[in-house]
Parts: sequence; structure tokens; C-alpha cells
Amino acid sequence: MAKITIKDTEVTIIQVDKTDYICLTDMIKAKDGDFFVTDWLRNRNTLEYIGIWEQVNNPDFNYGEFAIIRNKSGLNNFKISVKEFAERTNAVSLQAKAGRYGGTYAHKDIAFEFAMWISPEFKIYLVREFQRLKEEEQNQLGWTAKRELTKLNYHIHTDAIKHNLIPKELSSAQTSIIYANEADVLNVALFGMTAKQWREANPN
Repeated sequence: MAKITIKDTEVTIIQVDKTDYICLTDMIKAKDGDFFVTDWLRNRNTLEYIGIWEQVNNPDFNYGEFAIIRNKSGLNNFKISVKEFAERTNAVSLQAKAGRYGGTYAHKDIAFEFAMWISPEFKIYLVREFQRLKEEEQNQLGWTAKRELTKLNYHIHTDAIKHNLIPKELSSAQTSIIYANEADVLNVALFGMTAKQWREANPN
């Protein structure tokens, strides 16, 4: 779970089957007036877009049931909830969640279209903030991978030092200095700085 802020509106992002889903319930707070996700879902253009997306991405989509729903769109008495829509059509683009982070969530492709319904400006900021979040996550993954690589190679590296670089007649203090210097070789190679330099740059 992650949160991004779009023009003073905090928006939740969750993972569903390793895919990003964005909270429409949070997003709608940025729209002027009293509106609900069901107001957007009853729109024919909305349904057409979701139907095409589901056909492309969801082999289990019930297009026959979807066609019945779509044909009713535009009528004054037509209204359908996200939960009913998903149950009747086997849609995966929309999710109704209960609990602590409850609300209506949509696959990012659908959420970006929903953002356009709020306002073009909101969509632009949403896409920008979402991309920024993904870049931060990728950078964090890269840093974590480097740390794991360092840990993995540490024992191999220290064993090699012990057997090839350290004379038996050295004291424990002298041996520690050699180990520390060689550890810094790994740190500089992977992180671009020694452990001491990192501590000085990150005192907290």
C-alpha cells in the first residue's frame, strides 16, 4: 500500500495480484459537488472503455452480460454498483474493497480515465505523481538488490582475505584494519562510497 498526494487530495494505491490499483473513492474527493463512482459508471462512454479494456486484458470477462448492462446505460433509471458490475461480468478492472483501506479501486489504466472525469488537470498530476512513485520504488529496489549482493558476497570476500591477504603473524587489530579496508572496496564498488562516508552523509 502506498499513498500519493494530488492537489491536496491523498490517494491510496494498493497491489492486487502484483498490479497497481488506485482508489477512486479517494480521487472523487477532488471533484466539486456531490458525486459518486456510480455516477461515472452509469455513463455509456465509461462502460465502452471498460468493456474494451476487459476484452483485451481479461479472458474470463462475460461480454454477454456486459452487453446487457451497456444497453441500459443512458436510461434515467439505470444505476449499477461496482460490486454488482464485477460480479455479473467477472470484471477485473474494478475492485470494491472492505476493511481498513476499503473503497472502490481501479486498475491504473481505468483510474487514469476516471481522473479525466474529475478534471484534465487532476489527470495530469495523477499520472505525474504515479510515475514519480514508480521511479522511487525502482530506485529502492536497486538499492536493496545492491545490499543483498553485498551481504551475499561478504563471507566469500572475507574468506578470500583470510586465506590470501592476511599473514598469520599479524595481531587482531592489524587484521581488523585489513578487513575494514577490503570491505570498503566492496562498498565503493557497489554504492560509490565507503561505510564511513555513508554514515557521515546519513547521520540519522
